[in-house]
Amino acid sequence: MTILYLVLGLVLILGGANFLTDGSAAVAKRFRVPEFIIGLTVIAVGTSTPELVVSVLSAIAGKTDVAIGNVVGSNIFNVFVIVGICALIRPLPLTSGNIRRDIPFGMIGALLLLFVACDRMLGFGEADRIGRAEGIGMFVLYILLMWYTVRHTERPATEEHPSNEKPPMRLWLAIVMIVGGLGALIGGGELFLDGATRIARSLGVSESVIAITLVAGGTSLPELASSVVSLLKGRAEMALGNVLGSNIANILLILGLSATIRPLSLGSITIVDVSMVVLSAAVLFVAAFTFRRKAIDRTEGAIFLAIYIAYLAYLLSK
Repeated sequence: MTILYLVLGLVLILGGANFLTDGSAAVAKRFRVPEFIIGLTVIAVGTSTPELVVSVLSAIAGKTDVAIGNVVGSNIFNVFVIVGICALIRPLPLTSGNIRRDIPFGMIGALLLLFVACDRMLGFGEADRIGRAEGIGMFVLYILLMWYTVRHTERPATEEHPSNEKPPMRLWLAIVMIVGGLGALIGGGELFLDGATRIARSLGVSESVIAITLVAGGTSLPELASSVVSLLKGRAEMALGNVLGSNIANILLILGLSATIRPLSLGSITIVDVSMVVLSAAVLFVAAFTFRRKAIDRTEGAIFLAIYIAYLAYLLSK
């Protein structure tokens, strides 16, 4: 029954995220919001909605280490597994936007997480936690970054819509999708969190380790699916951009909101786990600024996967 809760919760989360994203995009298009803004906001946040639901619900339930572990594990999974798999399928080109904006922002977000979360470990305080004031600051920083991104993203040339273009979704249907998607996300998040917690207790594994591995991998499935599909459709730059945008949203938006609701204690999350987030951002930073080819190739993809496997072995050996 526990496994059933876990699977059903994940199905509801993934389906809810899909409905919420499609419904929100339809509403935005109906009110003539430019598509590039939809991509930067609705779609980017939409793929991070499962992480948002699980982390916020965990914070409300007082399982703050699960809230942090979900984001930490998701960012690690996004880079080392998703980018690794995509690079093995096809080398991922680094766009000028990735190099100038997304990767540096991701590096700043990872270092900020290390700074605000590891107070005791870094000698800044007596407890390792993300306080409410820090959470508010992270959320405000995310809003400012989105504003900067929208202002400095080159707008595509306006094109005439063909006469045979598919008519826009009816507004009432889009609203139903948004409401239904939110409901599925909340219900699925509760089922998924309950199932993961029961598994952790039955196996004697800490909830934080389950959050970093099982929960994070499950909530990162939208990013994996959308990145692989984008890659197979010849849109490799979208595959990488999706991961980079998701990682920034995970730290600043999701942890920011979660810590605003309730200060987040790291619990059994260690500095090694948080440092892996910094490492994942650092390897992308190095790839962007030290190699002339401006791409992540198959060799690097294999290295990314090897790093993740080694990290899993470390977690399971504790």
